[in-house]
Amino acid sequence: MRPPRGQVDNMAVARMKFLDKREEDLVHSYSIRCLNEMGVLVRSPSVLKMLGDAGASIDEKTMVAKIPESMVNEAISKAPKNFTLYSRDGKHDLSLPTESYPYISTTGLAVYIRDIDTGKNRDSTRKDIADMVKVGDALDQIDYLWTTLTATDVPPHAHGLHELWTAFQNTTKHVQGVSVGSMKECRKQVELAALIAGGEDALKKRPIFSVICCPIAPLSFEKGAIEGQVELVKAGIPVVSMSMSLGGMSSPVTIGGTIANANTENLASLVISQTAAPGAPHIYSSESTPVNMMTGNISYECPEAAIISAGTAQMSKRYGLPCLTGGWGSGADDPEPGLLSPFSEVASLTLCSMGGTDLSAGAASIDVAKGASLEQLVIDAYLWENWRPFMRKFVIDDTSFAFDVVKQVGHGNSFMTHPHTAKNFKKELYFRDKKKLAWEETLSSKSVPEAKAIAKKILVEHNVAIPLDAGLLDKGARIIADFESIAQN
Repeated sequence: MRPPRGQVDNMAVARMKFLDKREEDLVHSYSIRCLNEMGVLVRSPSVLKMLGDAGASIDEKTMVAKIPESMVNEAISKAPKNFTLYSRDGKHDLSLPTESYPYISTTGLAVYIRDIDTGKNRDSTRKDIADMVKVGDALDQIDYLWTTLTATDVPPHAHGLHELWTAFQNTTKHVQGVSVGSMKECRKQVELAALIAGGEDALKKRPIFSVICCPIAPLSFEKGAIEGQVELVKAGIPVVSMSMSLGGMSSPVTIGGTIANANTENLASLVISQTAAPGAPHIYSSESTPVNMMTGNISYECPEAAIISAGTAQMSKRYGLPCLTGGWGSGADDPEPGLLSPFSEVASLTLCSMGGTDLSAGAASIDVAKGASLEQLVIDAYLWENWRPFMRKFVIDDTSFAFDVVKQVGHGNSFMTHPHTAKNFKKELYFRDKKKLAWEETLSSKSVPEAKAIAKKILVEHNVAIPLDAGLLDKGARIIADFESIAQN
């Protein structure tokens, strides 16, 4: 039956779908069976006890928790289906889930920086993190910031705190940390953020940062990381349970096996979060790919990466959970910045973002995320500006069909001169910036000098909208110093 005029307001968004309903059911049922029969290895006595008290079957000797279906269903029902990743200034808040294209972030946790002046690779420092985050803060195409680089100029056990604190100082956008070393470290992360938010109660209401917490594939959780996750969710900090299953190494080589392993780990992580803090914001995540059979590396650019991303995104939506699946960024395995990857690899990375994910990361990456480059950050931001229109929302309803206009124009005539075209073409069509499009046309490193100049200009001219005052900086430094001294004793 044709709906009445004006009643329907449907929005269409381009999506890549991989699993049908029957296949989704199979992945889910496998995960339930795996959690119930095989369980997950949890290397934390306190988290094991918590799960056991909630109904899981615990083997203290092997440290395996077998999780019944009832606990999974309860966790799914308790997890919020929408929430906000808050920013310091309130202007860059991110509502999850998204309605069209995903929010994009930088890469992380690279271990070296390509020096913007010398072009040489070197160990990254806090100054490099500050520069990378500052450039990301200035680029409108970048929605939130990962801490991106490893601070090698600080005590190794405290690098995560230094990275988070440095990021806070150089952006008002939402910050996503990628380091969880221990419960004590996560407690200090909360204390740092609370300084800025106005206390821990205020932080819980408006969490200005979130944290990536990775299971160790296959099906295990390290002591420090999982105890840190529990500490974070109790403080109201959104946790991203990123499975990094590598097909053929840490999960079955089959695509179905890798998707199922990632899904099982996500459900186990969700159960832990919701058992520790019912209603805690939790983001389903997978950065899973087949292993590169020639190098042993993760294979971000392979065709299967986009398929796995689409499959895991579908599973997250089945549970009603916001998600971060797949990545963005043209780095692939190129050690140099630019657009050097073959077109098929860039297309594969792009399709990852069309699988239904709400969040994505990877801008500035070079050398399979081992390195990062300020020039690459600018290039990736410009690329994303031209790619994201493929996923913008389109109205599909009686108004968009424009039947009255069709009748007025008649058979075999042109719509070019009709007022309807002049009124609507700027709303319906996207016009690429010709200068930025020229970068894509080279598929080379020709854009690097211009990108370098843009990054340098930002570093000189851009000021963070809300700088942290000297008193807060001093308090933050004391929190980090206290952790360094405690950890050493």
